[in-house]
Order: sequence, then C-alpha cells, then structure tokens
Amino acid sequence: MKKSLKINKLINSFNKTISVEGDKSLSIRWVLLSSLSKKKSVAYNLLKSEDVFSALHCVKKLGAKVKMSKDKCIIIGVGLNYKQKENLILNAGNSGTLGRLILGLLINYDNRIKLTGDKSLSKRDFSRVIKPLKKFGASFSLKKTLPLTMKGINKPKSIDYIENKGSAQCKTSIMLAALKSEGVTKIKAKKSRDHTEILFKYLKIPLRIKKYKKYDIIQVRGVKNIKPLNYKIPGDISSCSFFIVLTILSEDSKLLIKNININPSRIGIIDILKKMGASIKILNKKNYKGEKTADIFVKSSKNLKAINCPTKYNSRAIDEFLIIFLVAAKSKGISIFKNLAELNQKESPRLIWGSKILNYMGIRTKLTKNSIKIYGNPNLIIKNNIQIKNFLKDHRVFMMSVIAALTFKTKGNWDIYDFESIKTSFPTFLKTLKKLM
Repeated sequence: MKKSLKINKLINSFNKTISVEGDKSLSIRWVLLSSLSKKKSVAYNLLKSEDVFSALHCVKKLGAKVKMSKDKCIIIGVGLNYKQKENLILNAGNSGTLGRLILGLLINYDNRIKLTGDKSLSKRDFSRVIKPLKKFGASFSLKKTLPLTMKGINKPKSIDYIENKGSAQCKTSIMLAALKSEGVTKIKAKKSRDHTEILFKYLKIPLRIKKYKKYDIIQVRGVKNIKPLNYKIPGDISSCSFFIVLTILSEDSKLLIKNININPSRIGIIDILKKMGASIKILNKKNYKGEKTADIFVKSSKNLKAINCPTKYNSRAIDEFLIIFLVAAKSKGISIFKNLAELNQKESPRLIWGSKILNYMGIRTKLTKNSIKIYGNPNLIIKNNIQIKNFLKDHRVFMMSVIAALTFKTKGNWDIYDFESIKTSFPTFLKTLKKLM
C-alpha cells in the first residue's frame, strides 16, 4: 500500500532556529575522492541519505573500507587503481550525481563493469558522460541509459573536451577520469557548480583554471596518489531552500538556518528570491577549506513581485526552481523562466511537474519544452482537493508539494504520496518541519 501525507491546514507562525543535514553534492564527492586515498579519511556531518549510502556501497565493492558511526564516517581507500573483479555490478540507486561521477573513476578499470540504477535513474540520459569517457579510451554498451556496461582502459590518455551544457556532473566525471590519465586534460566548461575544483585545490591536485564570463578553462594533470580528505560537511543549500520558501510564504514568521554551504555557484535561489522582494540575510560568513559557509536569516515577505528570471542564474539554482515556482505563484504579475530544459533531465521531468502542481492549485501557467510562464495570484484560495502521486518518487516534487500545502489557503485537502522519496536527499525533512509546527 502506497504511503501518503495528508495536509489540511496552514502552518502557524514561527520564530525558530534550525540546521539541515550535510550537503549532498559534497557528501558524494567526499566518498568518491576518499576512496582514491590509501590513507584514512574522516567526514563529519556526512549526509545519511540513500544517495550517499549508494555511494558508500559502490566504493566498498571497489575495495574501500568504510566505517560509519553516529557522528562520523571513515574511509580507507585503495588508491587510484580499484581492485579488479569480474562481472562486478554497481548500483547508483536514484543518484544521477553518483552514477555519472563514478563512471569517470572507472576509466582505468579494464574489466567489464555494469552500472545500474532505480526506475527513475534508468530513464535519464548518460550520453553527456559517455561521450568524453570514450575519448579517454573507455568502451560502453550501445545505449545511453542504465543499465550500462563499461570497460575502461589500463592507461587512459588525456583529452581536450568542450562541455557546453553547464553540467557539473559531466565536468566532474571528466576531471575524475583525468586524475588517472597520463598528461594534462583540458576542459572548456560552461559555468556550473565548482565543488570539485575547490576539493582538488584543497587536496593539492595539479589544477589550473582560467575563468571567463560564460565558461572556464580547466586543466587537470594525472597524479600518482591522493591525500586523505578530512572534512566537516556544511548544510545543504538545496535542502535549506524549502524552509527558506516556507518562511517567506508563511504569516509573521522568522527562521535562522545555521551553517549552510553558500558556494557562489549554488546560491542562485538567494539572488532570485531577493529580486522578487523576499527578506533574506546572509550572516556569519566563513571560509572552510575553500567553501563559503554562513547562517541564513529569513522573514515572512509580503508584496512579492514577479520576475523575468535572468538565465545567468539557471545553473546556480537548477535544483531549486521547483520551490522558486511557488514564490512566483504567490507574486503579483507574470514570472518568466527560460532555458530550463535541463529540469526535465532530473529525477522526474521537473519543469512539467512544476507546471502540473501549480495548475492543480489553480495557478495558470504557459509551458514549453524549455520555459514556463507563471501567472501569479497573491490572493489565491485553492477550492479543490489535491492529490500528488506518480511523480517517479522525486524527492523535490514531494517537498515542493508539502510546502505548497502549508502556505497556500485551501478549502480542500492535500494528499501527497511517496513521502519515502525524501530518503534520497533529505531523510529528516519531515522531522525538521515538525520543529516549526
């Protein structure tokens, strides 16, 4: 029997302080990079989600030793050459980040290896990483979706590659493959999140970056070994975003969210919401091993205004657009979001699902394959019951729906299915939410 969450009333006013779990992007990268060091790496505040557990399971199958306790995770890796096994199968679960990144690390795995994933991940296109990894010398089964069979090459050659989609996953997969290659790999990459570059610098991996307006030129030299990575992972801005919007759309509420990763390549949501009139302050800024962290203070915001969202924010807010759409729905005027075809390459076709949910609520939208217009209605009262289901168990669709149910006046009930979807990225979402109620 499918599980659902029923909501039939608005959240009450609140004035609270919370924290959220460790950043998912950093957690997965820590696991993968730690597996390349022969020495002990320790992580604190590692995100304990299904996506991260999938990463830990994969590196264990590749020979790494993993020990998880309540407050920390320890990995002793195997170096740059994973233990060769025949007919090895790795399961990336629901994680596109893990699936695409680990293929880069398997570039010198010269036995055939199979990568699988769940139903949702198996619908997603992997061609963006298959293409450059073939240039290194890898071979793949004749398909671009999971399950994939890959055979690496004992001595990968360095490559030159243009990454023009703004995909941090593709860029990182190439950078990880470059670690195991001879010579220098050169990537001309459209701007995207730069966690991998920051971690490479911290680990003193030979790296050169030239920054231009719309792209970066990244050079990575192959290495013989990797230092251990000891890390305290800051809170995830993507998880934090749901509580930012919850506060903005609630009555007479204030919220302080502690120790969040505010990497400039990740905080497009802050810039967008401020342009829409939201009250958000960044406090206690710090630098931690190259990453920027801070506390985020949010207040309820009235008189929100529509936005013609500059596309320069897209890569910096790609995981947060669903929740941004809710703010547009409660803003005065017509909001326009363009060049967002990438949203339909996520766990579910998010651009389509964002439009569907707004339509269920009574918000008019105009949808194309890569854009959406949202006709805001600050005085909306939802008159019907709303049921959210069959969304490929996309955690962000679920959380967006919960925030909508708690902040938009309705005469009916919300019935939101598959709440176990949050286990992939934010298993304590509902527990954290209860602290505000």
